[in-house]
Amino acid sequence: MTNPGIGIDFGTSNSAAAIFDGESVTLVQLETDDAIIPSATYIDRALGAKTGQLAVDQYIADNTGRTVEMVPEVIGETSQFVEGSGDDGGPGEVDTATEKIYGAAVTDSSLQGRLFRGTKRLLGDESVRRLMVFDHPFRLVALITPLLLRIRQRVEAQVGTIASANLGYPVNFEGRDQFSNQLAMSRLGEAFGYAGVKAQHFYPEPIAAAVSFLHSNAEAQGETLLCLDFGGGTLDFCVLRCEAKNFSVIATHGIGLGGDHLDQILFREMLFPELGKGEIWRRRGFDREIETRFPFEDFEELLVNWAVTYTLNQNRYTTPVLERIASGGDNTHKFERLRDVIQHNLSYLIFARIKTLKAQLSQHQQATLDVPEIDLQVDLSRHQFEGLIAEPLQRVAQAVDETVAKAGMRHSDIDIVLGTGGSSLIPAVKGLLEDRFGGRVVEHDPFTSVASGLAIANFRGLTFPR
Repeated sequence: MTNPGIGIDFGTSNSAAAIFDGESVTLVQLETDDAIIPSATYIDRALGAKTGQLAVDQYIADNTGRTVEMVPEVIGETSQFVEGSGDDGGPGEVDTATEKIYGAAVTDSSLQGRLFRGTKRLLGDESVRRLMVFDHPFRLVALITPLLLRIRQRVEAQVGTIASANLGYPVNFEGRDQFSNQLAMSRLGEAFGYAGVKAQHFYPEPIAAAVSFLHSNAEAQGETLLCLDFGGGTLDFCVLRCEAKNFSVIATHGIGLGGDHLDQILFREMLFPELGKGEIWRRRGFDREIETRFPFEDFEELLVNWAVTYTLNQNRYTTPVLERIASGGDNTHKFERLRDVIQHNLSYLIFARIKTLKAQLSQHQQATLDVPEIDLQVDLSRHQFEGLIAEPLQRVAQAVDETVAKAGMRHSDIDIVLGTGGSSLIPAVKGLLEDRFGGRVVEHDPFTSVASGLAIANFRGLTFPR
């Protein structure tokens, strides 16, 4: 194969890569049995790195059933000369006394490794420069480079040395600073460079998805195309004007909303009440019985951010849970579930079951969140699901309207509406698109269209000014 087109889609949750030979697209097998790889890096105490599903599996294995012991971190030492006394009571030798200065109890003494996933979200944050990994400061660039290196090696195993590659990026990275996009692009380019991808051509992800669609549907009728790319971390749009086999970009738009946010909403609404949120805690005080609401708010953020859920396995969290179980009474089984989630580090597994639930609700009116590990089944109807995500859906609708307005068009001016990304499959998302663009909405390759389009764009020499 001579100078094929290469596309690499480094995503917030998952990544993919593709090769285009001028006629057909081939997805690169990044995992043993899958073209999709989790965007994860796990760094152990020896500073060795695992990536992808191996990183996630190692994180779970190392933190299942492990008691977290937070110890004070040594942040400095002071030394002073101390004059000892001799055997005869007179002056003795001068010794040096060293005293360590401790900070807050923030070091997990038995931590085997650190998992980094969703790091793409931090690339545009100027305040996040280095993260400490076992007393070693790691730049964000260094944390994503191992995964990008693995992807490059898998691509080169099929095509040889990469001459150049098109690399995807969202219309807007997460971050509030006006220079967030520039900073994120600089960091991403540096990481790809360290990973060995030297000839880089950055290309917007929603436009890449549209390129893939136009290649696969050359007979599609219409002059204007709106693409909605609803991934794990961001929601991106573009409007294209198509002429023969060419197109021009009329507008782009993007907001920081993704499927991961919807998953957290479902965890809060479906799991929290079954893990003890809102329950009463009765315990004996010095002279009377104390009745308060269990302090579930202390657990919430750590539960919905699965990469740090293991830190709940500390005495300050587990003690009140065990005391509440020991006190018995109504709904004690909920706290037994909470104990098991903490001890067995089950948050990642629960989020995987939530993603399955969402997929089932895209096909059926009713589905069940089944987590046998904690003896839990919760039914959810599609109507209830849509009610839970009403606020994010409103943001999606507003972003659609803003994109059309930025293009200087009305909804009736759009001929084709393309949905891609896993969350574009949600019926409520398709419904709000149908409400605005009746009969013009199509689906296309929700999980790999961006990588495919990047490869096609690379082969054809398509560029987009940043």
